Amino acid sequence: MATPLTAYLLDIYTALRDAFGHQHWWPAETAFETMVGAILAQNVSWTNAAQAVRNLDAAGMLDPCLLAAAEAGDIAPLIVPSRFYNQKTKRIREFARVYVAEYRADPAVMAAVETHALRERLLALRGLGKETVDTILLYACGKPVFVVDAYTRRIFSRYGLLPEGASYDRMQCLFTENLVPDGELFNDYHAQIVCLAKTVCRKTPLCSRCPIRVVRGPLRCAGARA
Repeated sequence: MATPLTAYLLDIYTALRDAFGHQHWWPAETAFETMVGAILAQNVSWTNAAQAVRNLDAAGMLDPCLLAAAEAGDIAPLIVPSRFYNQKTKRIREFARVYVAEYRADPAVMAAVETHALRERLLALRGLGKETVDTILLYACGKPVFVVDAYTRRIFSRYGLLPEGASYDRMQCLFTENLVPDGELFNDYHAQIVCLAKTVCRKTPLCSRCPIRVVRGPLRCAGARA
């Protein structure tokens, strides 16, 4: 495990944490709020998803039993800010029903399920892809599952560690095959990647401000190439 690539990835994380501070993700009061937020954040900014979560909370609907039993017409108007609200209404309601029926609406019961089995069960739910499910596993259940996304592809393809068209599985393997499984590390590492992509490593990157440009490693950033 202690390879040059392992050391490089850990040095990158340290540089990000030193630059941005611990991100304290996921921004939620409860595990179920994290789960719902992960679904609402699909294909939309977190600002929009967070507003939808707040709407559910203000209406007293941020409860798995209530969401499982609710009519679509009671949910959809509350989550309009998250876009695709009719689709997401179905996804939230189906997830809530499974969460109640199979896991007793208890995050500890869900977290006690073996990681691979739980991942496969959640991936079987319509509309829940790998990023959404892995977010639930990591941030709501504390499982050491590394979440990757388009930001990961952008940053690490610029550094030559990933091909520009890398699949989700290929991106995830970069981390899981080179880092010891550690929920706390994986939690903040993903958050740091998002922070870097939003503030510095944008579509038009601000390379002179990048905190990992000075990290000693096998490759140099290709900057605006990606």
